[in-house]
Amino acid sequence: MTTLFSLAYADSVPPVPGGANTTTASTQVASGAPGAPGAPSPLASILPLVLMIGVVYFLMIRPQQKKMKEHQSLLEKIQHGDEVVTTGGVFGKVTGVADKVLTLEISDGVRIKLLKNQVASVNPKLS
Repeated sequence: MTTLFSLAYADSVPPVPGGANTTTASTQVASGAPGAPGAPSPLASILPLVLMIGVVYFLMIRPQQKKMKEHQSLLEKIQHGDEVVTTGGVFGKVTGVADKVLTLEISDGVRIKLLKNQVASVNPKLS
């Protein structure tokens, strides 16, 4: 009965004659010795990681931060009488402004309260 270990030892390379301390150029290259030709420098191995982080920052994080700043300034400028659209798609006219809450009139005599953060856009003239 053969086992996995016996098969692994059977496929291994026999030891080099002359002792275990003998090294050749082929073993230095295979083991990645410091002076071996073709060994990558530490800078070359870190450079792809730095480039990926830079691409993610400039393509994803920075535009999202800019969009958040624009939305925050839009929310600060909301005042009584503005017509807004909520993230749920409700159109209404601002009748009351508090620190974090707006009161919208969505129909004659129908008023709702919602968080300022739920305003998607401010449209002065929707009619």
